[in-house]
Order: sequence, then C-alpha cells, then structure tokens
Amino acid sequence: MPTGDYEPSASPWVREHVEQIMRTGTTEGITIKGLPTVLLTYRGARSGKIRKTPVMRVEYGGQYAAVASKGGEPTNPQWYASLVAEPVVGLQDGTTVGGYRAREVFDDEKAVWWRRAVDAYPDFADYQLRTDRLIPVFVLEPVDANTPARHAVED
Repeated sequence: MPTGDYEPSASPWVREHVEQIMRTGTTEGITIKGLPTVLLTYRGARSGKIRKTPVMRVEYGGQYAAVASKGGEPTNPQWYASLVAEPVVGLQDGTTVGGYRAREVFDDEKAVWWRRAVDAYPDFADYQLRTDRLIPVFVLEPVDANTPARHAVED
C-alpha cells in the first residue's frame, strides 16, 4: 500500500468525506446519492503525495472496480493518471483496509465490470451518455501487504 505524506483534496466534498472516514474509522454511512462508497488511497502521479478519494462501492468476489467517471465530464478524474502511474493502492471498505493492484480493463472484461458498476450505481450509465470519452474501469485485485510499488517490480 502507498505510504508517505497525505495531501487532502482541493475538492470540499472529497475532503469532507475523507475527513469523516478518517475520524470514524469506517466508510459505513459515507454515501453518494444514498449509495455506499469505499475509500481509495493512492500516490499522486504529479505530486508524489498520498491522496484519498471516495469512489462508488463496486465489489465482486473480493475484487473491486474503480470507475473513472468524473460524473460524465469530458476528462478523466485526476486519480486515473495516478493509478496508471502507480497501480498499488489501498482500499477501505467499512472498517476493512487492504492493499490492491489496479488494472485497467478493456473489451469483454470491461463489459462485465461495467455491468456490475451500473448495477451498483445506475448513474454511471447516464455519465457515459454525457461524454465522448470511454469511461475507464480499473479492477482492484488484492495483493500481499509486502507487494512493492510498480517501479520497484518493473525496474
């Protein structure tokens, strides 16, 4: 899992949600439009600082999806580039925290995870209609606590 100096988000709603999760120790009760979220922890691609972002809870068989929808905006959320650059992330679901490796999915695998994401949060379908970009989906697969960061394993 990423470690280092944490830098809070510039976005007030993200910062408030993260502060509440950190204060209570759980993601339970932290929702977007009444639906559950999980907390994604990652290293910022540009800053190198630790970032935390609540994302919609899309879970299947111990794996999670992180959908880079940004509400259907024309650009990806900033965390997209961070997960591409450094795919070892932390994820908190309720009080459970674990290490994961983010892997962007495509084609048939993306279609399966996209259906799961829309089932969990139907607004994702509307977001895709609002934008010309294909909304990226990452699958987060559990890793051992000692899994090194990407640069350490690929260098």
